[in-house]
Amino acid sequence: MFMFENTKLKKTLIGLSIAATTLLISGCVANNSKAIDGAIVYETKDGKYSSYHVNDQKVGNFNHFRKATDNELAAWNVDVMPDGTGLPMYDMHQGKPVLDENGKPKKAEGSVELGNELYDAQCLMCHGEFGTGGNGYPPLSMGDSSTESLKNQLLNPADEEPGIEAPRKTIGTYWPYASTLFSYIQDAMPFPHPKSLTNSETYAIAAYLLMENGVEVDGVELDEEYVMDREKYLKVKMPNEDGFYPVVDTKDPKQGIENMRVFLNDPKNYGTGTKCMTDCIKGKVPVLRIKNELNDFEPTPSTERSWKVAASQEVSPAENNYNTYCSACHANEAIGAPVVGDAGVWAEVLEKGIDSVYANGINGINAMPPKGGAMDLSDDDFKKMVDFMISASK
Repeated sequence: MFMFENTKLKKTLIGLSIAATTLLISGCVANNSKAIDGAIVYETKDGKYSSYHVNDQKVGNFNHFRKATDNELAAWNVDVMPDGTGLPMYDMHQGKPVLDENGKPKKAEGSVELGNELYDAQCLMCHGEFGTGGNGYPPLSMGDSSTESLKNQLLNPADEEPGIEAPRKTIGTYWPYASTLFSYIQDAMPFPHPKSLTNSETYAIAAYLLMENGVEVDGVELDEEYVMDREKYLKVKMPNEDGFYPVVDTKDPKQGIENMRVFLNDPKNYGTGTKCMTDCIKGKVPVLRIKNELNDFEPTPSTERSWKVAASQEVSPAENNYNTYCSACHANEAIGAPVVGDAGVWAEVLEKGIDSVYANGINGINAMPPKGGAMDLSDDDFKKMVDFMISASK
């Protein structure tokens, strides 16, 4: 992901054909210095990198298409860097500023009050009231921005006293940069129709969520009347900004890649380099992604890696399949699929007869793919999953 935060590379890719871009990207795997995922760097041998074939074709300059215009680049290049680079000054459309009634660029800004209204209309259905979570989607706020709970280590639910509160990994307690909040909302939200928000609406929702997390802006507490814009957003400092390692937010993106590569290629940072299930690590247990000043964990991290299941925690295979394959759509009324738990909706579905319901699910209907994409399930297992959904909706 780090290799594409580069305007020159973006300009190159936007002017390439799909085939040429594929060659360019796949060719990168041969450069071991950029292999930052998977922890271990393997040597390329017999045209293969581990189990994967390497493209060894020579890639020359591609000049088959025209150069992308500044507006085309501006419309595409909307990511925001941790230092605030990329935060919009104006509302934009197709790479150009939107003009107000006076013919001047319309400043991008939004109030917490507007953000609250937008959140209730487009976000609450998944993330719950005030961002506290619900419907299977993660909580965005717990009402404060204390990082103290990040020291809590979850015990196995099957233990006699699983007890301790889970780490509260919300926007205010965990996310290191406010830029992530703006970029994620603008690029991927709301879930049913992403990229539909204006820059002003994105500022408004971000401001509302920062308020709910107790994050101040330049020492100022946010309230309903607070209006967020680029200048103010640049002053946001997240409480856990210094809580991650290795450092990837570097002035030179290549250095961030190198920091990650060096870190992941030293198994001592996360284990012994040997696969195991019990007694994996002797001595101190390393904990990834949390800096040393937070290493006073409660309870002390365990070397035990075996898995226990308590009878009270067991779920049926049908329910497990539903949670795995179907809940993303059938637990979210915004998607349009029959929501599990809505007796009225499922009564209408069943009017066509259970055999038709089975057949539509197995073969696919409307936007739903065959078996909801769970093609590894047998027809019998799929029908049992449908039966569970119907039973849970009575």
